[in-house]
Amino acid sequence: MSSPTNRMDDLVHQRHRLGILSIAAETRDVEFGYLREVLDLTPGNLNRHLAALENAGLIKVKKQFQARKPKTWIAITKRGSTALSHELTALQDLITRHTEVNEDR
Repeated sequence: MSSPTNRMDDLVHQRHRLGILSIAAETRDVEFGYLREVLDLTPGNLNRHLAALENAGLIKVKKQFQARKPKTWIAITKRGSTALSHELTALQDLITRHTEVNEDR
């Protein structure tokens, strides 16, 4: 019997990236500053995580100006939604397995 952890994706499972995908999945798009604040990341650190997710095709990054100020918006892609769903399923299976094992003790 294989462990659910074998189905986890290291790119998605990293806690900040999982946070980015989870938050982006809750809305059409999310603003960079909001992600930075909620995830308690520096701009440089958040940019690094966004780049990794964007390079993998899991998010789209859109830059625009609002009232002459640059704004960066992040949206999850269909591929990102699928990856997030697979990760959450693996985590749920891990929780279920752990609960069943501990109930038998």
